[in-house]
Amino acid sequence: MARDKNAGAKAGDNNGSESAGGEGAPTRAVVLVPVLTRQPKVDEDSARPRLTRSSEARHDEAVGLTRAIDLEPVHTAIVTVNDPRPATLLGSGKVEEFAAIVKERGAELVIVDHPLTPVQQRNLEKEFNAKVLDRTGLILEIFGRRARTKEGTLQVELAHLNYQKGRLVRSWTHLERQRGGAGFLGGPGETQIESDRRALQEKIIKLKKELETVRRTRDLHRAKRRKVPFPVIAIVGYTNAGKSTLFNRLTGAGVLAEDMLFATLDPTLRRVRLPHGTPIILSDTVGFISDLPTHLIAAFRATLEEVVEADLVIHLRDISDPDTAAQAADVEQILADLGVDAADTERVVEVWNKIDQLDEGNRERLLADSADDSKTPPIAISAVTGEGIPSLTSLIEQRVSGELESIDVVLQPSQLGQIDWLYRNGDVAARTDNEDGSVSLTIKATASARDEIAAKIFRKNKG
Repeated sequence: MARDKNAGAKAGDNNGSESAGGEGAPTRAVVLVPVLTRQPKVDEDSARPRLTRSSEARHDEAVGLTRAIDLEPVHTAIVTVNDPRPATLLGSGKVEEFAAIVKERGAELVIVDHPLTPVQQRNLEKEFNAKVLDRTGLILEIFGRRARTKEGTLQVELAHLNYQKGRLVRSWTHLERQRGGAGFLGGPGETQIESDRRALQEKIIKLKKELETVRRTRDLHRAKRRKVPFPVIAIVGYTNAGKSTLFNRLTGAGVLAEDMLFATLDPTLRRVRLPHGTPIILSDTVGFISDLPTHLIAAFRATLEEVVEADLVIHLRDISDPDTAAQAADVEQILADLGVDAADTERVVEVWNKIDQLDEGNRERLLADSADDSKTPPIAISAVTGEGIPSLTSLIEQRVSGELESIDVVLQPSQLGQIDWLYRNGDVAARTDNEDGSVSLTIKATASARDEIAAKIFRKNKG
């Protein structure tokens, strides 16, 4: 995960961005990271100890999310909350303190890295005299910026509408003069908020129908892929773990890969041929994040079905991040919500990325720990330098096609044009050029590659 210590890990650290303003200037934002002291120690669903991320890591992530949509953090603060207030989440003293800072810094937006109720959001906007976005709203804004395909746009819009449905503010009251029924006791007629809510609900129903069409289209694509049964490999992981970089390394594709949270939103699929000839479909998915809004999980289910349907799931971790264990727990929880058991080592492969960012001592300790793992040991790689990639591709090939086999092939002089294909689709371990002009090859290949070689070479020999 990208870190920017200049963003200010404590309140008041940001004093260098006072000159913002003018046409085209980024929106000035104050970023608040509430830390609740009375968090549960055990996960209620799994009964496992809850891994909590450090306040500094949460701060850095909040700043990264803010900058991901070109906002300018002019002040950031980690706020300890002992007793969350139903009306404002923060205590009255803190609210007054940050209201003064918002005014002093000329901020137009306040980011609160915590879920807010509609009442809390509305009250804070009144106190700060600025727009307030909670964590869910900020992630939705980022996803709205990143969506490129029609499917992605539909999914983000659906999530936005579900989020807004509980945050409608009664802007007009004149319609309340209408009354339903007869007499003084008749209730008010349709208010503006009810009209808005009905309009939102109609849009939500329409979007769900459109997404259902998208889901059926995806099902048709999957059915076609099953007829030509290429294994599907899905890459999942915390946002900014390096999924798109690994995807580009394995496929040669040009998917956007930047040191930015949620650089990739729309899923990408590519056909890849592994070193020993096995063809696969590789899928790059949207990055996961802690406290991922339920609106997004529901809206993106059509996309995330690529993970559910995958033959093998690569759980990519940024092992250089101090909070990698907590990030892994967040990813595993989302996978569990999708029905994928992260503990199933036959289907889920854990891969430790960014080992090039570790010093020599930490790298040696890490590799030793992974080798001693009682489960299937994780594979340590660097998607940037390519270190460890051969081990990863070998494991993928072994999982989807079985162990390598040795195949002896004799090419007649008329078949020498096939040598290049064999070198590209298998691992040629030995070669002998015979006196009669034929060539004998010993090839290491998977079972699926063996069948393909047999169909291409042996049948021609018989003919």
